[in-house]
Amino acid sequence: MATAAVSWPPGPPKTLASLVPFGLGRDPLGFVTNLSRSYGDVAHMHAPGEHLVLLTHPQQVKDVLVTQQRNFRKGRGLERARKLLGDGLLTSEGETHLRQRRLIQPAFHRERIASYATVMTDCTVRARDRWPDGGAIDVAEEMMRLTLGIVGLTLFAADVEAQARNVGDALTAVLNSFWTTMLPFADLLEKLPVGILKRGRDARAELDRIIYGLIAERRATPGDRGDLLSMLLLAQDEEAGGRGMSDAQVRDEAMTIFLAGHETTANALSWTWYLLGQAPDVEARLHEEVDRVLGGRTPTMADIPNLRFVEQVLTESMRLYPPAWMIGRRAVAEYAVGGYTLPPRTLVLVSPYVTQRDARFFPDPDRFVPERWTPDFTQALPPFAYFPFGGGTRRCIGESFAWMELVLVVATIAQQWRLRLVPGHPVVPQPVVTLRLKHGLRMTVERRTAVR
Repeated sequence: MATAAVSWPPGPPKTLASLVPFGLGRDPLGFVTNLSRSYGDVAHMHAPGEHLVLLTHPQQVKDVLVTQQRNFRKGRGLERARKLLGDGLLTSEGETHLRQRRLIQPAFHRERIASYATVMTDCTVRARDRWPDGGAIDVAEEMMRLTLGIVGLTLFAADVEAQARNVGDALTAVLNSFWTTMLPFADLLEKLPVGILKRGRDARAELDRIIYGLIAERRATPGDRGDLLSMLLLAQDEEAGGRGMSDAQVRDEAMTIFLAGHETTANALSWTWYLLGQAPDVEARLHEEVDRVLGGRTPTMADIPNLRFVEQVLTESMRLYPPAWMIGRRAVAEYAVGGYTLPPRTLVLVSPYVTQRDARFFPDPDRFVPERWTPDFTQALPPFAYFPFGGGTRRCIGESFAWMELVLVVATIAQQWRLRLVPGHPVVPQPVVTLRLKHGLRMTVERRTAVR
């Protein structure tokens, strides 16, 4: 039977440059932003061996992530992420994904998350007390170290902060190799001694060593320590005959939570400190709230509802710099959108970075305006105009954990410090799997006296 000719949505012409994903080596964020602004809510682009379609409107995002989610599987980025994460919650599909989510969900119930609050603030107090008054620090590195310590203690009952540099270096090497793994023949390239790919392989081996070490230690002293690793090791999958997880299965889930649980949160915190340092008026209002609500004491989970402006600041920060800047899904069957019918295997992209900077939904979209997040504004916002945690059955399982951590960390640090960008330090987004700062974030820390 003859196949009807495909009529693709509008987009830039197919050129050699367009065959490199998202203008690799140039400006991926600018590329997808201009694509949407130039060609509308449904825009087509080429990549090696692929047709990609970027969807921008919130209703289209909702359809892909929720309404029509059964017609989509993970995109190319998550397919490549399997090299690192195995068949964990982030990369698994269908019934396997749902079964894994049910096994892990109890670790993120509100009652269990509440028990993590003290660990979060204790780790933050130790981190902030190390900082030199008037000195310069790499805030991005500090936030990675801090969130690694938090995820280690809360989800693995292990002090992994001493390994923070090893984990950070390994994760950076893996992410730096990300775009190369998206090129044609990447599987073949990975077998060659190509510098950046070899470093990525070595880094994955180092991360495996750390995770398998935690698993072996826990197998030797079994029992429920109230953390995620205990739950994984004790879990019995009734649909798999009541068997427990193998070390490889536990490794895949642990690696996913271990990395996602600190990488994305650290990036969100880093961008927040950068934005606050550029907006002294916003920073002053945040300090006033922190001082008024806490009166100089360390925050607790009970304080979070009263730290409303801290939450607004974080909400706006993740609007401008969402840690997960792009979400890809591959169409299983034909998919109709915007008057076009996309053939099976089309790679469909939705981008929190693009949609959350759309002037139709966010006036003055490129400005940092935390005050915009009033209850009325939030209620009037179309669903999926703001989606930093994704949506549907693949919505981030650790969202509540992340929100509590973000608010407590910002409030605890803001009690004591004012942060300012070191003059001349370049602030360049690095959009790989997450939205990092390419050159880190050198900032001067100035001690402040809280108003009691």
